[in-house]
Amino acid sequence: MLRVLVVDDSALMRKYIREMLEEEGDIEVFTARDGQDALDQIPKVDPDVITLDINMPVMDGLTCLSHIMTEFPRPVIMVSSLTEKGALATFEALELGAVDYIPKPGGTISLSIKDIRPELIAKIRAVARSRTRWSKLRIHRAKPEKITIKKARPKITRDIPGLVLIGCSTGGPGALEEILTQLPPDFPLPVLVAQHMPARFTNVFAKRLNQSCQLEVREVNRPLPLQVGEILIAQGDADVEVRRKLGRKVAVNLPMDKQLLWHPSVDRMVRSALKCLDPKDIIAVQLTGMGYDGAEAMTELHRLGGRTIAESEETAVVFGMPRELIERGGADVVLPVHKIADRLIKWTM
Repeated sequence: MLRVLVVDDSALMRKYIREMLEEEGDIEVFTARDGQDALDQIPKVDPDVITLDINMPVMDGLTCLSHIMTEFPRPVIMVSSLTEKGALATFEALELGAVDYIPKPGGTISLSIKDIRPELIAKIRAVARSRTRWSKLRIHRAKPEKITIKKARPKITRDIPGLVLIGCSTGGPGALEEILTQLPPDFPLPVLVAQHMPARFTNVFAKRLNQSCQLEVREVNRPLPLQVGEILIAQGDADVEVRRKLGRKVAVNLPMDKQLLWHPSVDRMVRSALKCLDPKDIIAVQLTGMGYDGAEAMTELHRLGGRTIAESEETAVVFGMPRELIERGGADVVLPVHKIADRLIKWTM
């Protein structure tokens, strides 16, 4: 049986989430009403996965999470509201060690909480499979120091020498921070990222990355030129494509393609780049995440002469997306996340 501890101060939320999980038949559910209650229960029930609310009395979710990571390290999925305040707290949780998050639809007390059932169950099963490896090999990422970073002005040119594309999902924010903060201010290619994430989260995520990266980081909330010196984060709840406009390469945010399962779609992003650039000028990176988004398009890129990197199992929170690329024969190299930035620099500088 898979053991899950649900931590939420709302009795109604605990009831609904418990019912959703127990319907699976192979999930044993325990509940806690606040962070302190959770810490008291963890040694007794030894859950494989914990779902954790943020706003709770007695002990809030972030304080509880810091104790879990220190005393009882295991996969924690944050369940938070979709407000901007909730998004900020969620990213603090990811920095503290949470592996993923699921937005509560409709606010803190969500009467439509059952809408997240498929996503919640899929993520719980995915991170539970990685518990043993994750506990032993978890990368402790320190919260970036509040320092002033002098950034080079993006080089505005009529064309770009190439493009780095990065796709990721579950566990992606931490992996992206690990890579993007290592890129120097004179990195010679623009970077475009498709991270599966809601729209309210991508805006906050881009702003947080901009504080710690040496390159400028912006969300693609309108057509933006691809230019050296910038990292662009695809807007959540939408897709992103590379287009040609007036002789320049531009990242364009578009309505979600309903035929695709994940958004922003990595496959759609990579395929659009192949229409605008020589494959040999594209580098694609497949990071942690569930499913196979990006694997087919990156394999095609690899076949056409582009270069591809898959994150290795040793650091991937969920090995699904990188494994799909590797098994299709589409990865030039397989690297742990902390070595990917060095490879990008080696290939381009």
